[in-house]
Amino acid sequence: MINRFGQRLYRKFFKTYTEKVWGIPCHTLQADWAAQRIKGLSLKSVVSHALFGNNHDHAKTLIHEFHYPILGPGIMWQRFHEHTEGHGGITYFNSEVARFKRSDHRIQEVSLRQGGRNIGIRGENFISSIPLTELVSRLDPPAPDNVLEAARHLTYRSFILVGLIINRTDLFPDQWIYIHNPDVKVGRIQNFRNWSSRMVPDREKTSLGMEYFCTEGDELWTTPDQKLVELARKELVHLRMVKAAEVDRGVVFRQPKAYPVYNHDYHLHLQVIRDFLATLENLQTIGRNGLHRYNNQDHSMLTGMLAAENILGAKHNLWELSQNQEFLE
Repeated sequence: MINRFGQRLYRKFFKTYTEKVWGIPCHTLQADWAAQRIKGLSLKSVVSHALFGNNHDHAKTLIHEFHYPILGPGIMWQRFHEHTEGHGGITYFNSEVARFKRSDHRIQEVSLRQGGRNIGIRGENFISSIPLTELVSRLDPPAPDNVLEAARHLTYRSFILVGLIINRTDLFPDQWIYIHNPDVKVGRIQNFRNWSSRMVPDREKTSLGMEYFCTEGDELWTTPDQKLVELARKELVHLRMVKAAEVDRGVVFRQPKAYPVYNHDYHLHLQVIRDFLATLENLQTIGRNGLHRYNNQDHSMLTGMLAAENILGAKHNLWELSQNQEFLE
């Protein structure tokens, strides 16, 4: 980042926010994370885009538009569920993968826990999007010791979204803004109406998502919901975006293992796991957590589709896809 944009811009627009996200100093992150996120981006292209709207270099970061579901991304998975059930598939909600039972070089069965009962699902092919650390720890018989040790070295950052209802029709024109200010813990603020007006049914109000990055089990993660709502309200007021009386109410959502961490030696441990998983001939891993790669939702969905094609005979290398594909929105 410093080589590409200089020390001043790095400190003003990259360092503080990035350290909020990952919870570690920038110099301990692998450079391939930044390279992936600013592919094709330079100071010249940023200035040209800002002043003239040029995008001749097709920088990944400077896409002009993309499709967004009118009721948010969740509607895609509602349709996915309806389509699956409509074609004879079965979906198990509120279930936890307990074990992947394997024999020789094949997965034979996945064992689920749903409430107080156990469910065994046998199959010819399996696709997993759960975190690699959880996949490896749930194999039966267990994975080799070096694989289990490698999995213990993969780490994650978790995510808390505090949704606030604001008694004002308009706050700012962007879908989200990144908060570099080190005086507040919030890292990013989403304005849901600006994604789609249908996401905020009351035209007199605004719905904001105050995004906090943390580690599962740390002080922020374990803070009670009401205190998180109060923190978000205070920080929004501190940023001079609203008056305290304009904040109506709030709700808290927690997402564990939202971001695979690219620390200094993650790729060494990941390679050990990849090499072992390659010996399981009927198992594929997909998505952000299945590949331990900080990709986007479109890439994650594409890995699922290509995994299905692999079952039908294709030879896609899912591990290489995310770093080579462009944005697909």
